[in-house]
Amino acid sequence: MLFLFASGMAAAQDGNAGINQATQQVRSYFQSGTNLMYAIGAIVGLVGAVKVFNKWNNGEPDTGKVAAAWFGSCVFLVVVATVLQSFFGI
Repeated sequence: MLFLFASGMAAAQDGNAGINQATQQVRSYFQSGTNLMYAIGAIVGLVGAVKVFNKWNNGEPDTGKVAAAWFGSCVFLVVVATVLQSFFGI
């Protein structure tokens, strides 16, 4: 019985090791996630540019409002990615 108890204690690990390993894994994926957000921002920008161009050519009156919305969404994605990166120091 003492042998089973001693082997169980040897197999138990410190919780800090698991937390540090999880932190390293999240940090390793963060740069890829940031690049993905930049790529999504670029795609949204291109789609928005095409939609605004079509509205402008058709002479629709709400072209400025639509352009501001698409531009704002692109800026939001870039700013969020940059702020998260600087906030967490990665």
